[in-house]
Amino acid sequence: MEPFLLVLQFLADPYNLFIIAAGTLVGLIVGALPGLGSVILIALMLPFVVRMDPTTGIALCAIVYCATTYGGSITAILINTPGTPAAAMTTFDGFPMAQKGEAGRALGIATFSSAIGGILGILVMIVATPLLAKVAYHFGPAEFFALAVFGMSMLASISGNSMVKNFIGGAFGLLLATIGTDLTTGIERFTFGQADLYEGIAVVQIMIGIFAGGELLRQATQTKVKRELVAEGVTKLPSLQDFKAIWKTVLRATGIGTFIGILPAEGGKVAAMIAYNEEMRWSKNKDQFGKGAIEGLAAPEAANNAATGGTMVPTLALGIPGGGSTAIILTAMLILGLRPGPALFAEQPDLLAGIFGAMLGANICFLIYGMVGAKFFSRITLIPTTVLWPCVICLAALGAFSLQQSMFDVGVMVFFAILGFLLNRHGFAPAPIVMGLILGELIETSLKQSYLIYDGNLWAILQQPIALVFLLLSVVGVCGPLIAKALGAWRANQAALLTGNDE
Repeated sequence: MEPFLLVLQFLADPYNLFIIAAGTLVGLIVGALPGLGSVILIALMLPFVVRMDPTTGIALCAIVYCATTYGGSITAILINTPGTPAAAMTTFDGFPMAQKGEAGRALGIATFSSAIGGILGILVMIVATPLLAKVAYHFGPAEFFALAVFGMSMLASISGNSMVKNFIGGAFGLLLATIGTDLTTGIERFTFGQADLYEGIAVVQIMIGIFAGGELLRQATQTKVKRELVAEGVTKLPSLQDFKAIWKTVLRATGIGTFIGILPAEGGKVAAMIAYNEEMRWSKNKDQFGKGAIEGLAAPEAANNAATGGTMVPTLALGIPGGGSTAIILTAMLILGLRPGPALFAEQPDLLAGIFGAMLGANICFLIYGMVGAKFFSRITLIPTTVLWPCVICLAALGAFSLQQSMFDVGVMVFFAILGFLLNRHGFAPAPIVMGLILGELIETSLKQSYLIYDGNLWAILQQPIALVFLLLSVVGVCGPLIAKALGAWRANQAALLTGNDE
């Protein structure tokens, strides 16, 4: 009970409650702006954080990390533009719901799922952080490689009906991930002598371009098509029936998000992808996914928010950042004289209580903000596209530029906006490309490390139990849809034969 008592003690301080309320509001607003996510916000806060009390400063970073993760779902639902990469999967079913005039309902479901997933994930962290930290020790290069391959196997059933086009998109994403300097050999790959490409292409620019820019160009070709707007009386909070329909989904996605979050180099993006795919895999209404299924909206939102607590585990327990945001938080801790590691749990219990208490309070706070402001957020769809999209593209360009203060990054965003538009016209979904890009670096790095560890014998990967399980699941993930399709066709033929014999 001691960790819970320390958390309650932190939350009992009025100053801490003010920090939680203000930080959550700022994080929610920034998370909703395409391209301006937690990485940029925490980086901008760093000069102020290092002058604060260590517990308060690190807690504030954790607060905005949680809030921006939820905030990304707002624009993902309303204008098909994820405010953060972790909200990319939310567009699949959230935006179709908004198009049907259910923006308020979609926002309510996303808010509920995000808050419950985040709260449950953090409670697990408070109770089992030392145990979960030990689990991360068992994941070596072979296990990370198998996990990344498992993620790529999801392209067989995600984002559209064409498995071939999904794998083509994924392969293109993997190719994009190879751009830059190979850290192992020092060889420049696909840089064409351009210095801005030596470190590769950041996923942020591609995300902004494909989703925001591509959607802008798509809607620009449909000026004569009247978009469904959300009337004032249509917006509503989730009903009891919605809660009953998604509570199991939220629990499953929370478990996935928590587990994926504790693995270094993983986070909300991969957690949302896996949770969405697994929910669709086991759902009885697979045909509704991508068309406005509330389970398809609840799963990624619960998973990516549960992962925020998980990513703090390797950061605090091992000193290994679980992602870009936690890397900056780790930097702030080092500047403040804090040394993350196993000893932190014994030497700094108040700091840990402050971090977990702040994250818990942030999830409760944005649940209140989201529920009270659901109708306000849904009004974004009432803004004329001639006003909305120029604002969105300006913010997107600002987000692409602010990452490295480079106009080259803005050019990359524009290029992928045009590419995303052309791919969409020919039936290629953007999500497989993003998946390939996100997982590509992990696949390459872990495979090279495995090659060196096992002296060139890559078959040794199959001798690792955890890696073998993930690889077997990958085979099932790829072959499963093909087998299901073949069985469906066979049953249809049998039914046709029986009908013909009866006649």
